[in-house]
Amino acid sequence: MPLANDPTTAIRDAVAAIEAELIAVRRDIHAHPELAFEEVRTAALVARELAKLGIPHRTGVAKTGVVGLIEGPRPGRVLIIRADMDALPIQEATALPWASQVPGRMHACGHDIHTTILLGVAAVLKDLAPRIAGTVKLVFQPAEEAIGGMKQMLAEGLLEDPKVDLALGFHNGPELPAGRFAYIRGPAMAAADPFEVVLHGVSGHAAAPHTAIDPIVAAAYLITQLQTVVSREVNPMHPAVVTVGAIHGGEAVNIIPDSVTFIGTVRTLHAPARDTAEAAIRRLCEGAAATLRVRPEVTYTRGTPPLVNDDRLLEPAVAAVRRQLGDVIAEAAPVMGAEDLSYLFERVPGYWLRIGSGAPGRADRLHNSGYAPDEACIGLGVQAVCRAALDLLS
Repeated sequence: MPLANDPTTAIRDAVAAIEAELIAVRRDIHAHPELAFEEVRTAALVARELAKLGIPHRTGVAKTGVVGLIEGPRPGRVLIIRADMDALPIQEATALPWASQVPGRMHACGHDIHTTILLGVAAVLKDLAPRIAGTVKLVFQPAEEAIGGMKQMLAEGLLEDPKVDLALGFHNGPELPAGRFAYIRGPAMAAADPFEVVLHGVSGHAAAPHTAIDPIVAAAYLITQLQTVVSREVNPMHPAVVTVGAIHGGEAVNIIPDSVTFIGTVRTLHAPARDTAEAAIRRLCEGAAATLRVRPEVTYTRGTPPLVNDDRLLEPAVAAVRRQLGDVIAEAAPVMGAEDLSYLFERVPGYWLRIGSGAPGRADRLHNSGYAPDEACIGLGVQAVCRAALDLLS
């Protein structure tokens, strides 16, 4: 079927022709979830679909990643569009006909939606390639949930051959109904820095605490003190979170243990807050030696950086979504979750789109065993991403 001259109509009609097929692909992926760096079946499905479209591609990038290329007839910039493929270690509880067939595995973050949207984008942009000035690099990334896939793809030369100039990313959002979209200026998602603290004390009888150095009491005091990092040290205009997620120590009611370990995460959007939080946590823990008599051992890791949108892409990309779908996109607040797309956005200007996936009458959330997104978000997401890519490369 010939494409209309008007890009809005051309994209809309092209998506309408493949939407049912895309939903079937999504359900297939959803029923067969695979964890980080194990996306063998998913990658094979992606490669098969790209081959059917006649899109040249490479497999085995960062173990299980797939990268395809769509080249326009005119020279121009190289744009990455990225989707993640991995699932989560969650037992699905939806009872849908296409529910996970793998015990303890589920696409509870919607990466099946993302993979399907990018396959739809590939199909539409392949037909629209004569209108493109430049190249689209389609990136199907493994291991986003493990916060390792993008970093490994970059290490293997993702930004070369051809050299990349800019990037688009997207994520489904059940807090928005399908048909609505959101954008965030500047920092959109947080840095995620894990830490581990081991407090070494001296074991002894619970009935004679004066003969021991109790690391459990020290840990309880110190964990409470860590909450002052956000409330009293970080600039209140810079969002930050310090959360202790696990604590381990002791085995019996009548024994004071030798040590206690607790682990946590720090989330920040701005570099000053990130530096302040790390310095404060180290200082408070190290001070426990003098005040609580324990010997602290602190391991603090700079993890995923903040995901920062570039206004040079955000403005035209938001305008493109409005041209394609109308007044369906609005500004939203940052999210304190983390996203390893940030490693890519550190290297090239990037824009991250939030695609509404909420179903009528539901109050879903990501990483939940009952998550059931509205599949209408697939076709609408393809339209939004295609138009943003087309306008950026026209």
